[in-house]
Amino acid sequence: MTAGAASFEVKACEIALYGPHPTIEGRVTGVVRVRIEEHFMGNISRYALDLKVKADVPNATADQVRTALLAHAAHQLNRLKARHSDRIPTAAE
Repeated sequence: MTAGAASFEVKACEIALYGPHPTIEGRVTGVVRVRIEEHFMGNISRYALDLKVKADVPNATADQVRTALLAHAAHQLNRLKARHSDRIPTAAE
């Protein structure tokens, strides 16, 4: 990593809480707490994000529900990381 490069790293991820959706049958909602470390312009920032997650998992075990919720959180984090990644400069044609 160069001196001016930026990075965005997920340090930890855990399900804070989850439960059945109040009105939609078979849907589970919850909150996944993610700890982030970000390096930008020589500064290091560490913070936690609480991501609202959901999964449609009728007749699933508790492990399957937790896996589905973490997968939804991973999808959200991948989108967030894509927005913060360094862009590769392209030549004008």
